[in-house]
Amino acid sequence: MKLMWFHLMPYTELPDDFNKKHPSVWVDIHSSLFDPKRAHHMYNDFMDELEFAAECGYDAICVNEHHSNGYGLMPSPNLIASSLARRTTDTALCVMGNSLALYNPPTRVAEEFAMIDCISGGRLIAGFPVGSPMDTCYAYGQNPSMLRDRYHEAHDLVKKAWTEKETFAFNGRFNQQRYVNIWPRPIQDDPHPPIWIPGGGSIETWRWCAEMDYVYCYLSYYGYKAGLTTMQGFWKEMEKLGKDRNPYRAGFLQFVGVAESREQALELYTEPAEYFYGRCLHVDARFAQPPGYTTEATQRAGIQSMVARAANVANPATKASLKATNMKDIVDGGYVIIGSPDEVVEQIRHVATSLNVGHLMLLLQYGNMGKATTHYNTRLFAEKVMPRVKDLFSEWEDKWWPKPMKRAERASVPAFQPRLAAE
Repeated sequence: MKLMWFHLMPYTELPDDFNKKHPSVWVDIHSSLFDPKRAHHMYNDFMDELEFAAECGYDAICVNEHHSNGYGLMPSPNLIASSLARRTTDTALCVMGNSLALYNPPTRVAEEFAMIDCISGGRLIAGFPVGSPMDTCYAYGQNPSMLRDRYHEAHDLVKKAWTEKETFAFNGRFNQQRYVNIWPRPIQDDPHPPIWIPGGGSIETWRWCAEMDYVYCYLSYYGYKAGLTTMQGFWKEMEKLGKDRNPYRAGFLQFVGVAESREQALELYTEPAEYFYGRCLHVDARFAQPPGYTTEATQRAGIQSMVARAANVANPATKASLKATNMKDIVDGGYVIIGSPDEVVEQIRHVATSLNVGHLMLLLQYGNMGKATTHYNTRLFAEKVMPRVKDLFSEWEDKWWPKPMKRAERASVPAFQPRLAAE
């Protein structure tokens, strides 16, 4: 199994009464809450944490894209990934990802991902999300009913820009370019860097991943118990399409807090978990489901997106019944796995096998978790949990993993000391 360290880069100093005085953490969060000088320290702490995770031996470090968002400070994950490309050596760089429909022209994504792949020596995983309605329809003003058509056309253009050897013209519905000829081009050219698709449960996305032979990643805020139905649906769809059950076709996001004992874990991780579920998922329901965003097939299947669920939690009418913002309910619901190393090993093995997921993306920093606690959680998981779960799915080939240049063929980079930086 591959174990990947994921960072959302949350703003860690939202006020205690945030969810009472402010309608939403996303789209219209007020600028007065953002202190750029504090963000300077947050960004540098977050990047130290990603570099430290790489040194601890995680298979990949992961970043993603959000806009106008108090729990995700990465409108451009490519900026972070390009820095990480220089400060890490062997870890895969998973950019999860670039919302293709927002880029004009989309060849900008083809170029920047090719740059990261070249700088890193071929370690890029290219993520292509459709994007949440808050990011795409509200923050960036896209028409929700046209979003998927725009996304698919952008995908076709990026893929052709990576693989077509000759200069070509592209005449699409949304994009027209007389000359497409990107420089640089990705190192991974057989045929292109691995493409992973993050999603929230859309049936069309499952089918498309199967048809294109891409990895489907379910980025769930609500843990493995809530994710079981979605992943079972994904595997049933794979069976219908005649695909095997190779667990590396799938990725899943899980919050984790490990300590020497369960009591210590509760002491360390209660505040950051309650901060995340109480403030960072305080999404106003008016932003969650714009007309035309959810497809008919997904609505018929009764699949609720992560965003819609977050909005329900934030809605006073449903918040009381869900009770998902205190630590007992967060843990009982499986949103965050906590415990001693033995307890976490048992739960991680259960998550991986019950969901049949070979790429497990771990959130070991969440909410307002500080650097020292993040460092502790990251190190303890790497030392006492990772070696006892890595054997899972060893009988399967991971055909969707980066194929970097040989270490001896790569450029030398200046020495750095991430362990010192993380302390």
